Amino acid sequence: MDVDDQLTPALTLRGVSKRYGPVVACDAVDLAVRPGEIHGLLGENGAGKSTLMKILLGLVHRDAGTITRGTEPVEIDSPQVAADLGLGMVHQHFSLIEPLTVWENVILGDTGRIDRAAACAQVEEVSRRYGLPIDPNVRVDRLSAGERQRVELIKCLRRDPSILILDEPTSVLTQAESAELFTVLRRVVQAERRAVILISHKLAEIMAATDRVTVLRRGAVAFHGATKDTTAQQLARQMVGREVSLQSESAALGLLPVERPAPVGEADGAVVPPTAPGPAAQDEPAALRLREVTMLIGGLPVLDKLSLEVAPGEIVGLYGVEGNGQATVGELLAGLLVPDSGTVEIDGRPVDLVRPGALHHAGLGIVPEDRHHSGVVLDMSVAENLVMKSLAAVTTRGVLSRRRMHKIAQQRMTEFNIVAPSPDTPLRSLSGGNQQRVVLARELSAGPKALVAAQPTHGLDVGAIEDMYVRLRQAAAEGVAVLLISTELEEVMALANRIAVISSGRIVGVLPTAEATAERLGMLVGGVSH
Repeated sequence: MDVDDQLTPALTLRGVSKRYGPVVACDAVDLAVRPGEIHGLLGENGAGKSTLMKILLGLVHRDAGTITRGTEPVEIDSPQVAADLGLGMVHQHFSLIEPLTVWENVILGDTGRIDRAAACAQVEEVSRRYGLPIDPNVRVDRLSAGERQRVELIKCLRRDPSILILDEPTSVLTQAESAELFTVLRRVVQAERRAVILISHKLAEIMAATDRVTVLRRGAVAFHGATKDTTAQQLARQMVGREVSLQSESAALGLLPVERPAPVGEADGAVVPPTAPGPAAQDEPAALRLREVTMLIGGLPVLDKLSLEVAPGEIVGLYGVEGNGQATVGELLAGLLVPDSGTVEIDGRPVDLVRPGALHHAGLGIVPEDRHHSGVVLDMSVAENLVMKSLAAVTTRGVLSRRRMHKIAQQRMTEFNIVAPSPDTPLRSLSGGNQQRVVLARELSAGPKALVAAQPTHGLDVGAIEDMYVRLRQAAAEGVAVLLISTELEEVMALANRIAVISSGRIVGVLPTAEATAERLGMLVGGVSH
């Protein structure tokens, strides 16, 4: 038995449950986190991870179960109580105020007299102690995503938590920054015997960084054990509740090859590369082209003379960490923004971006990053969402034919495997995967020359992700030019023929996927073009 097995857990949850009406978010969850370990909490979106952490932080009250801090039962009924018990969390989405400096952000929430010199000294001390170099006097809006992550960690570590919770901490980091973060974590854990809960949906991350792992599925614990005693294959099966193929589903599971002392076979837990994309179209003129596009916000260039093209039958991945301009590209191609300069061409013809609907009429389909914001109308029916861009097919002299709308909707539901009781079902009652299928069915049914898919798998389970990948590959095989905008390295390497890397609003490199490596792409994402 390991020495750590004999330690009293720093935190123990027994039978913790939480319901929201008929929905069981957490179902009798048991979890024990020991001092000196990184404990992985793995599960698909909607598995209950976030609810469980909100209970620990006093943001949500549990319906049943007990929480023990060391050997003492505790009631965590507010964030202040959680902090007093030594719990600290670094959230997935930054909670920094950009116009303020690093030291001002770090002391937010403090009471009493503010001592700038003392605060800066404290930031420098924590920075030095944990190997998180940062200038306390720099404004946050001038920091990279990786540097902002350091500020969030310093904010948390300054309060000296004995239990540190990290929620999807690498979602905005490059590969190099992710490796640096886990090096810091291991140092904190080993030197100071802190307990760390690492929340992630990426199997490779869990396998490489954790000592133990708990898998949640549909609110309940599906697996618990030492990471070294399990494999990626076993964890994947527990996470999704069925047998999976690491070869075909590696990208959906968040798998890329991780550094190991020696290569091993899949049965021993190795991670295999994603399935290679098909061949790109050769010598085809671009179906989608952006020329020297510049977008200024607050006088600063969010897009800086960005040029990019996608040929018919090709999937080009636009890859970079969040906040480097790819969201702006998506909004521009959705018709929500007009650039300050530059042009967008569809099939060789410039599009008048000022004219509403011009991109759609020119032959561009869009799967937007936030489907609820700009992709669907939740209170309308499935049928109405499916035909809203092709009203001419279901109207006569301005009068809607519900019979024709139902017929077309039923055909599209069958073709795209949209699961709903009927075409009249309100869209909001469908799962995230089925809502995304509605968006894709509507856009592809219009016969686009080019399709933009912006973060198309965010919030989807593994099955829905795989279905999305199949649909995008099929669209390309049928001659559609596909621009995939994604922050998921596994995704672009699995789907794209070429990968264009965006950093600070510029394309800093374009690589054939066959020549792309995680290290090379990581350097480009960090702004190193050579």
